[in-house]
Amino acid sequence: MLEQLHFYYTNDFHSNFQQWPRTAGYIKREKAFQQRKGHDCWIVDIGDHMDRAALISEAFLGKANVELMNDAGYDVATLGNNEGITLSHEELFHLYDEAAFTVVCSNLNVADGENPSWLLPETTLLSSLGTRIGMIGLTAAFKPFYEPLGWHVDDPYDILSKQVRAFRKTHDIVILLSHLGLSDDEEIARRFPEIDVIIGGHTHHLLKNGKMENGVLLTAAGKGSWYVGEVIIDWETEDKQLLQKQAFAHHVAEARPEQDIADKLAQLERQAEQKMAAPVADLQEPLPVDWFRPTDVIRSLADKLRSWTGADCAMINAGVLLENFPAGPLTAGDVHRICPHPINPCTVAVNGNELLEIIRAGRSKELIEFPLKGFGFRGEVIGCMVFSGLELVTEKRESGQDFIRTATIGGNRLEPDRIYKLATADMFTFGRLFPEIARAADKKYFLPEFLRDLLKETIKEDPHIKKR
Repeated sequence: MLEQLHFYYTNDFHSNFQQWPRTAGYIKREKAFQQRKGHDCWIVDIGDHMDRAALISEAFLGKANVELMNDAGYDVATLGNNEGITLSHEELFHLYDEAAFTVVCSNLNVADGENPSWLLPETTLLSSLGTRIGMIGLTAAFKPFYEPLGWHVDDPYDILSKQVRAFRKTHDIVILLSHLGLSDDEEIARRFPEIDVIIGGHTHHLLKNGKMENGVLLTAAGKGSWYVGEVIIDWETEDKQLLQKQAFAHHVAEARPEQDIADKLAQLERQAEQKMAAPVADLQEPLPVDWFRPTDVIRSLADKLRSWTGADCAMINAGVLLENFPAGPLTAGDVHRICPHPINPCTVAVNGNELLEIIRAGRSKELIEFPLKGFGFRGEVIGCMVFSGLELVTEKRESGQDFIRTATIGGNRLEPDRIYKLATADMFTFGRLFPEIARAADKKYFLPEFLRDLLKETIKEDPHIKKR
């Protein structure tokens, strides 16, 4: 007998709540439609549903996201790095306590003690005709972030090597929920053809009609749930044979929104504003912010970053502050709006030559104006680099570029081979913006504190910031 199985999915929603009434409305209607046709249908999420740049997610520490997923009728979800490493250990441990769906993640465990009851390595879905569908979940193995938070994250390939072939023997269909990124999904398909479908995320890639790799169907639906993904599997129950597997990404940016969902969001927004109304300071005068020149508040933040981490020097980009601080009462919600990024402080060990290259790169026009997307940054441009603990003497060249004549720390010139501890934002340890930082062997991440936590302390404690 032919059985058609439907899976609707979201990935990398990143708390794009303006879209949620359309996205959630669409998947609820589609699930009801498939069930009326007699088809089995499930809704799954591939991680990063939460993003603490959103006020609702910040105020409720992700639990409002779980509530919204419950309301939308999700069946299974895995963890993204935004759920995994932007919450404290206790906050993540209890994030899914009230989840009405199953959470699967094979490569994440509590480092010392028992896992939360909601955390499963895998799950089995049964169709109405008894077809066994196995789902495995995997998340990006960011060990330097998970370990300080009290979690142990395993290499996904090691886990699959131990798990997938045995899992295949007990299931008719195997689906991997992968918050690893497209290149890893492709490599997994090459190594583990026993998997039938990989539903992916993390790198925000969009595969509108899926992609076949070594007989494995790969699919993903971009970022922000402007698209909702669908996987359709045709299964012959008597012969236990997979006849066809298809993937689609449906554009839902203009789908009909559900008013009850919009009303729920408005209520959550009001509650979030109340929760984030805690006073931080009463500013006597405004604190201006400028992405292209150092201002007092960003200089103070750089000083705080250096002293708080115990570093020799610090570097922070002016673009992390998104708008001016007005005079008057300043709340936690205001600080979150001005510095919304889920970015942690970190230190890296670099030698004097490397530090000088970092300084030069940070002062380049190309980097200052670069419109960075991702790595936790939620602003517009990187902005100028502001340094603490470093004294620079520069001169203008005929080209108009500044040339660094001398760079000193504590009155002493940088020594080429001496190791210095540089404090900065963790986003600069990824990618190619600063190769010297990215390839540094000695990095330390400070978790669960965000830059905005240091910003609050800066505003409260800095005597140069006038308060009533």
